[in-house]
Amino acid sequence: MTTARGQGRAALAYLSPALLVLVALLGYPVYQLVVISFFDYGQEQVSGGAPLEFLGLGNYSTLLGSAKFWSVLGQTVGFAAVCVTGTLVVGAVLAVLSTRIRPWARTCLFLAALGAWATPAVAGSTIWLFLFDANFGLVNSLLGLDGFSWTYGKWTAFGLVAAEVIWCSFPFVMITLYAGIRAVPTEVLEAAALDGASGWRTARSVLLPLLRPLLIVVTIQSIIWDFKVFTQVYVMTGGGGIAGRNLVLNVYAYQEAFAASEYGLGAAIGVVTTLILLAITVFYLRALRRSGEVL
Repeated sequence: MTTARGQGRAALAYLSPALLVLVALLGYPVYQLVVISFFDYGQEQVSGGAPLEFLGLGNYSTLLGSAKFWSVLGQTVGFAAVCVTGTLVVGAVLAVLSTRIRPWARTCLFLAALGAWATPAVAGSTIWLFLFDANFGLVNSLLGLDGFSWTYGKWTAFGLVAAEVIWCSFPFVMITLYAGIRAVPTEVLEAAALDGASGWRTARSVLLPLLRPLLIVVTIQSIIWDFKVFTQVYVMTGGGGIAGRNLVLNVYAYQEAFAASEYGLGAAIGVVTTLILLAITVFYLRALRRSGEVL
């Protein structure tokens, strides 16, 4: 009989090629990001016109002492929260709907969803800008809002970008939860129906506990994806909006690193963003483990 330790070694042996690839592709760039964040690394240093100056935690001190950083961090958290909530709600509703419609309608829904999922972020953002164009957009024409600019106002711009992010993110949640619902034994649902449970009670007391591991996965994935959104914000707000009103952390890092040539400060923003995401993930997993949830 194979022992648990033997099974663990076998699993590690199977995963080792993938781990080596991940270390090669991610380990070195992350290492370089951390190293650069400790130096005064600007255009002069890149061109060789000035030597590197070690700042230690100087870039982090400058960053954490900046009111702009905390403002952008708050905007990023709020924007990600809206996107994650919207993605989970839309994906879950459509997953349940997919189990109750005819096969041909479900196929059409899945094809449309996969089309949104497969659309490159730049192309999807450009299409949404065209649909919501102030003068020629289909949406403004239908709503009678000719001349209204969705990207001029801070909150309308954030709302438009959030809607586009949800549109291209919900298919992952929908298909994952649909597969989970289909995997639930029919005997369990029939037993709930025989006990007189309503559809809502069955969903809350039967389906939700069984789907909780999948919900954990899609929630963590959505938090990571939506917290580090770059392309949609950059393309749809023209690089962060008027006077930087629509900045999020990744766009802020890009502006500092490449527009202002402060590569060290931009790297520090990237490191802080990574640490925040790791902290959120670890906190979430530890809270679930304390509650006795099996992942």
